[in-house]
Amino acid sequence: MKLNIQNESSRLRSVILGTAESVGKVPSLEDAYDPKSIQHIKAGTYPTEADMVQEIDAVEAILKKYDVTVYRPKVISNYNQIFSRDIAFVIEDKLIEANILPDREREYEAIQHVLDLIGKDNIIVLPEECHVEGGDVMPYNDYIFIGTYSGEDYSDYITARTNMDAVIAIQELFPDKIVKSFELRKSNTDPKENALHLDCCFQPIGKDKAILHKNGFLIEREYEWLLNFFGKENVFEITKEEMFNMNSNIFSISEDVIISEKNFIRLNTWLRENGFTVEEVAYAEIAKQEGLLRCSTMPLIRD
Repeated sequence: MKLNIQNESSRLRSVILGTAESVGKVPSLEDAYDPKSIQHIKAGTYPTEADMVQEIDAVEAILKKYDVTVYRPKVISNYNQIFSRDIAFVIEDKLIEANILPDREREYEAIQHVLDLIGKDNIIVLPEECHVEGGDVMPYNDYIFIGTYSGEDYSDYITARTNMDAVIAIQELFPDKIVKSFELRKSNTDPKENALHLDCCFQPIGKDKAILHKNGFLIEREYEWLLNFFGKENVFEITKEEMFNMNSNIFSISEDVIISEKNFIRLNTWLRENGFTVEEVAYAEIAKQEGLLRCSTMPLIRD
């Protein structure tokens, strides 16, 4: 398999889609990785396996409708394998293994059948000190946008997933790209004040448009840079409540076809007004774990 990912919205041909099969029991508070999951565990509203399987299957059906080759992880018993974007990501023709939370290493092992198709020469393992997850990494043609957190209290945040060591390493791997990093707002306790990954507060769509949430960025001038880069007229600004509901975490099949959550009324209306075909799915249960459509898909090949 020859990988090819240059951006977030070129025509998708091949993707790894996570699975909710045998996802296991509701995690304990101590085992939860993000404040939104913690909130739903406490409230007794954590999603059921049956609901999440149904939601992901609906996404698979849409992908196949558009002739996308869909790979699924090998199912591990009683294990959460929904968010395939966390475990690896592709830039150009290279798959980079994410240095994820140690408890989640088995997720990567569960896509070995796909890795075998790619071949070792095109798989990169970053040095141990590089922390990175795919939700923070966005190829955008000549650019690679990366969400990070560089505060001295980095280790205090379960929500800080990508460090500056990883940013530097990715720049070294792709010297012809312009790597632009963005400091994200982090909170272990308040999901409305936490941008878990860059795709929780920003995503490029189409040829020249983007979804953006100002408060997700710790440094205002970095948010302003993105606003100016795309142009205000091309940016859909989401509210704090919309960020909480993961409105920026939709998924592009092509420059004009987007999979979105059916409850994103304001966003979906704007997308259609701007010429996009919107394929709506129910994904609100999966969203309770602070991840949505981009988080559960890991593109391998785009035209």
